[in-house]
Amino acid sequence: MGEYKFLQEFLEKEQAPTPAYVFDLDAMSAYVEQVKKCLEGKAEVCYAMKANPFLTGPMMKHVSAFEVCSPGEFRICERLGVPMERIVLSGVYKNPEDIRYVLETYKGKGVYTVESWEHLRHLNQEAQKENLMISVLLRVTSGNQFGMDEQDIRKIIEDREAYPALKILGLQYYSGTQKKNLSQMEEELSHLDGFLEELKKTYGFEAEELEYGPGFFAPYFKKDQETDKEELLDAFGKLLEGLRFSGRIILEMGRFLAYSCGFYLTSIVDKKVNQEQSYVILDGGIHHLNYYGQTMAMKQPWCTQITRKGKPCTDGEEEPWNLCGSLCTVSDVIVKRFPLKKPEIHDILIFERVGAYSVTEGIYLFLSRPLPRIYFWSEKEGLRLIRDGIQIDTLNSER
Repeated sequence: MGEYKFLQEFLEKEQAPTPAYVFDLDAMSAYVEQVKKCLEGKAEVCYAMKANPFLTGPMMKHVSAFEVCSPGEFRICERLGVPMERIVLSGVYKNPEDIRYVLETYKGKGVYTVESWEHLRHLNQEAQKENLMISVLLRVTSGNQFGMDEQDIRKIIEDREAYPALKILGLQYYSGTQKKNLSQMEEELSHLDGFLEELKKTYGFEAEELEYGPGFFAPYFKKDQETDKEELLDAFGKLLEGLRFSGRIILEMGRFLAYSCGFYLTSIVDKKVNQEQSYVILDGGIHHLNYYGQTMAMKQPWCTQITRKGKPCTDGEEEPWNLCGSLCTVSDVIVKRFPLKKPEIHDILIFERVGAYSVTEGIYLFLSRPLPRIYFWSEKEGLRLIRDGIQIDTLNSER
């Protein structure tokens, strides 16, 4: 069983505390600082807050910037006091009214991504109305709905004087997540480097920044190959050192920074054997726990079974049990044939590596079950409840 420093405090809660998430802020801080140290002098780190918006505040003292992709995410940053200078306002759709509010309120501070001709015209128009010049990054598409073709970017760079309210800092590029080796990153960086060189030679455009999302792999399951983070980042750093581009490189990362600090705790509330298949029913389910890459609940996540008193379950031999949630759908199977030892009602399962996405990506409104509690833990402040369980039935009915 892993070392769960928060566990005793968690179990001492008066009410049944599950289902709940616990985010270990000490582990998060140590991990992000390790990443930064490996990249020192080569790149800065930007946190993509969509991975886990609850970690935005704790990340403030560790990262250079935040990627913000929606008005709601922006309001979270406002409430937390994230300086506009540290925000990259991204997203495939930028609501005109929201952009107007940001420009009027923050007077052109921050960086804005351009994902289309519509973005370009609108940002230039709104900035001109406010008599501002704003900094933008042109997003290069990787072959999907995000960003723009390189031919469009060439045209924008060629005609950049037609957009006097926009200071084009450089390029943004992100092609996806969970990349298991460096070969794709090497190919992408090499291509971007060549493209920046072409823009310089052909149009006299000297880019100041390149924002790149590497999409490093997060090993969620027991069969996933664990990678030495320092070796990985050292090798990646050598790729950066080989670039001709000498401007500021910002690495946009979300999952890779957040996944390892999160835990999800759920209790066994029932057990049964149906047609020779053993099932436990949990007070959580797939509406709370969502592992990227899990297919038909066949992959085994890192998970520990403990008693309600926090003791490891050691009695008996391991037997395969199907771990099912509390939703009324046959799809609510977290793991099939997971090894448990004489599971009892009130036993708790602790799922590890759930610091990214699960907390917001689940189908939370389905069946009107309450949202789980969310805790922060640190050695200094102990266990802190940062969001209580929330009843959501009012969202799923008429007023």
